[in-house]
Amino acid sequence: MESLASLVGSPWIYVVVALSVLLDVFLPVLPSGVLVITAATAAAASTATDVPDIVVLTLCAATASVLGDLVAYRLAWRGGPRLDRAIARSRRLTRAQERLGAALARGGGALVVLARFAPAGRSVVSLGAGAAHRRPRDFLPWSALAGLTWAAYSVALGYFGAHWLGATWVATAVSVGALFGAGAGAAFLMRRHPRPSEAS
Repeated sequence: MESLASLVGSPWIYVVVALSVLLDVFLPVLPSGVLVITAATAAAASTATDVPDIVVLTLCAATASVLGDLVAYRLAWRGGPRLDRAIARSRRLTRAQERLGAALARGGGALVVLARFAPAGRSVVSLGAGAAHRRPRDFLPWSALAGLTWAAYSVALGYFGAHWLGATWVATAVSVGALFGAGAGAAFLMRRHPRPSEAS
């Protein structure tokens, strides 16, 4: 616990948060959201130091989110027949790819933003967009909006949760619960998103 507290109060927290957010597109089990909330809670309790700063923390998490999406997108773009076959074998990936294609074709990317909150949704959408060779200008702006929205929401949960409930583990737990609740809501909305055949 002391090691975690010292990490959260040092500039290294930005590096740890960035790496966690960057890599969780490939390893959704990484606790990137929990780290962001914990750092924001520490920022709310900080008096003698400016580390972590909530603006820098938000930008750090959002930038890492977009970079992770871009890496996954480019890898899937160049994936070749093997990746195409892997996606074809997965009903979830195939359906997500179809829905994403329909959403982007209509000029809307709300699905990309929703997916950032849903468990593993970011991975499915980023890989699906790359494998389907969606144009970068159709995907990346929505990825940027999704990353910034998720980062701002996570930081706000930790920061304001600490102000309302005190900078304790209870506040962090409540904030993490709210983040998971948003994820469950996003997953529900993604399941209800009409398929291309149903929307026509």
